[in-house]
Amino acid sequence: MSWEEQKISVQIFGELHVIRGKGSEEYIKGLAADVDKRMRDIALKFPRLAAHQVATLAALNLADELSKIKEEQRTVMDLLGENEKI
Repeated sequence: MSWEEQKISVQIFGELHVIRGKGSEEYIKGLAADVDKRMRDIALKFPRLAAHQVATLAALNLADELSKIKEEQRTVMDLLGENEKI
């Protein structure tokens, strides 16, 4: 994986975005594809929502997943006796 900063063009929810980041093109495109899929899934369930509302719900869903993963990681670290903050 390349860790040099680069610009990658991606399509998310029908819009072109140029992403600047330190990661491989494949990695960045994979992230964009995940966000695009989540937004499309939400739009299918709630077709009357505006794009910014779909994006907000996708962001909240991702934040919820991240929070749950962090909590699981804290639990595992506690079980292992590693009580440092994550």
